[in-house]
Amino acid sequence: MSIGQRVRDYLDSHHVNYTALPHPQAFSAEKIAEELHLSAKHFAKSVVLRADGYFLMAVLPASHRLNLHRLMESVEAKRLEIVPEGDLHNLCSDSELGAFPPFGNFYKMETWVDRSLGKSEEIVFNAGTHRDAIRMKYSDYLRLAMPQIATFSEPAQPQQAA
Repeated sequence: MSIGQRVRDYLDSHHVNYTALPHPQAFSAEKIAEELHLSAKHFAKSVVLRADGYFLMAVLPASHRLNLHRLMESVEAKRLEIVPEGDLHNLCSDSELGAFPPFGNFYKMETWVDRSLGKSEEIVFNAGTHRDAIRMKYSDYLRLAMPQIATFSEPAQPQQAA
């Protein structure tokens, strides 16, 4: 079973309407949004972190950057760090590195969603591969992922010309 198929099977088993969005191979959330002709603020990216010894998944718009200090306050952790790529394969071995679907419950970890994603009725995200994305209702996503919701991201600064 392909990785993207696992996510689709999960959604099907929970009777969720969604649209599978195959796209050319892309390795950044911003590039995937571009390939799908979406605003990066409507594409969710997942970041895996370690907070005081346990793992959690933060989900935020591709157009934003994670504010570790704000998330640390929301999580009420003394220490919070992004998990190094080398450790991610063991944690999320059924997804391609950097293409994790935004369901921490797939990996037995809490899911935290940035409040800004709730401004849209839909959410679009990686389906576990660098070639598959899913579009679904945000309300269905909340029902399945059961995330904590907080404000922990901020718009990324546009790159300045050299």
